[in-house]
Amino acid sequence: MATLDAKDSEIYQAEHHHEPTPPNVDDSAEVTGFEIDETALPKGYYHSRYFVGSFAAIGFGLWAGTAAFAYAAPILAQINADIGPDDRYAWISLVYTVCSAVWFPIIGRLGDIFGRRYLMILGAVLAMIGSIVCATASSILVLVGGNVFLGSASAFQLSFSYVLQELLPMKYRYLGSGFIYPWSIAGSGFGPAIAYAFVTRYSIGWRGVYWFLLAINGAALICWVLFYFPPTFEQKHKQDIDSKMYWVKNFDYVGTFLFASGFVVFLLGLSWGGGVYPWKSAAVIAAIVVGFFVIVLFVLWEIYGPSKQPLMPMRLFLNGRWSATILLLGLGAGVYYAFAVVWPTQCAVLYANSDPMYVGYISVLVGIGFITGQISAGLLARSIGKTRYQCMFVFTVGGIFLACAATVTPDNKATQIALIYIGCVFIGWNESICLSNAAILVHDQREIGVAGGLAGAVRSIISSILQAVYISILTNRLTTTIGDEVPPALVNAGLPANSVAPFLQAITVGTPDAFASVQGANSTIIATGISAYKQANADAYRTVYLSTIAFSAIAVILTWFAPNTDHLMTGQVAATLHHEGDIAKEGKELTEMDAKSSTTA
Repeated sequence: MATLDAKDSEIYQAEHHHEPTPPNVDDSAEVTGFEIDETALPKGYYHSRYFVGSFAAIGFGLWAGTAAFAYAAPILAQINADIGPDDRYAWISLVYTVCSAVWFPIIGRLGDIFGRRYLMILGAVLAMIGSIVCATASSILVLVGGNVFLGSASAFQLSFSYVLQELLPMKYRYLGSGFIYPWSIAGSGFGPAIAYAFVTRYSIGWRGVYWFLLAINGAALICWVLFYFPPTFEQKHKQDIDSKMYWVKNFDYVGTFLFASGFVVFLLGLSWGGGVYPWKSAAVIAAIVVGFFVIVLFVLWEIYGPSKQPLMPMRLFLNGRWSATILLLGLGAGVYYAFAVVWPTQCAVLYANSDPMYVGYISVLVGIGFITGQISAGLLARSIGKTRYQCMFVFTVGGIFLACAATVTPDNKATQIALIYIGCVFIGWNESICLSNAAILVHDQREIGVAGGLAGAVRSIISSILQAVYISILTNRLTTTIGDEVPPALVNAGLPANSVAPFLQAITVGTPDAFASVQGANSTIIATGISAYKQANADAYRTVYLSTIAFSAIAVILTWFAPNTDHLMTGQVAATLHHEGDIAKEGKELTEMDAKSSTTA
């Protein structure tokens, strides 16, 4: 092994191992950096307790990481009513999103250099701390602090794609995703229904959500500790410098600071706009502009700076197929994160009934639709082949279905449910393929972590932009449609003009007592006002669905640059679990059992 005391030529070679490749890099370049071929693995490797236990750790982590957001988001109002009121309660979800986005590339880079075992254990510990802080919070600010831990931990947990994929042969990576996505059904899938059940059906209260998260994270931590033994630092650096001090000394601290600070400020600006502050406010404009400027500085530093190990090697973007893949990944994920907010509000306004759980039940359609598509693609993508054409087809069809949801009225609930669910299934199919391809297309598989982390960061920023756009469109249109349609309907029905404003406030409360306090209101006027209010909301949602056409069109164009990966479906494995003695022993026992069974037969 080369060390700091080795020959100058060896030091030079090791130090420049990750420097940018020439600009004429070819997308069809051979994928390298594998550790072993599947034929050389011990018998029973993928049935060993280490692999199965690692798979369970990844699954529990995925469940917990998605649930930390999906369980809390639908019941923020109830949480604020209990330990608030505090206008800063919106920060509960904001800090989760921002913290996870910032940590993605940092975790990927650190894992590539130092190994992933203790990083994943750290992520589970942070998640447990966050769960306890949130479950015992006595104020909104304490809950926000707990979500800093949960959001940071989710970056570890949602790195499942490359953490799992580096353990699998290339030809089984899509399939591995198909088997891991079901773990998120109880998280992002049925999250709204589970959250409503804790609060309304069983009267456990919102704190029960976080105690439940603690149990899931505890199970993940146990599995990480007992079973996950990926390549260690020494094993990763057999061919270059194996001095930890060298890698610590040459870590890209400047790039990390520029990325984290710029990304945080930029994402906060996007998240504030139209919610915490008006879009035209100085806080929002300054945050977006300053954040963008710092991100530009970060990119310039990564390209031209003297860092030997850049946090995000910009040469990754020279791989055109990979770049198209992560942009498609972000556009698809943006549909989920935006519609995870838009669809539940549509359900609450247009389709709510006397059962408080009903809105929770139908709100799960977006998450369940995406997961259905993700699982289906994982199981079928390799068999169908030609993933470029798969992405082209599913994004086109999914975009058409989501655009057709612009037919929304207060009375066509069944049509809306079908259009939203089917559209999300197709977009979820794209998400599954692109998330796997973000790791499959990395030319040097020893950089699978930094590539996956960079893909996660790009996914987060595109998702945040799309979410901000959709919610801004909805907010602006609601102001217009409600103002134009509801007051005239009320006045024509006989409500005094000076009672219109109190009536609109009563609609947001929704209780009989609230309507009874409106002077001049009767049952006919109330029914007319509610009908007009629903129609005004439907008209606003129509604009949101029509706006998806623009982003779907961009995505369809990008699919022409997406990759076909059939030629990469080999048996090569990027990393293995390193309890070889125990795994080999289990393999020998399996062989002896097979031989004994054959003899008996």
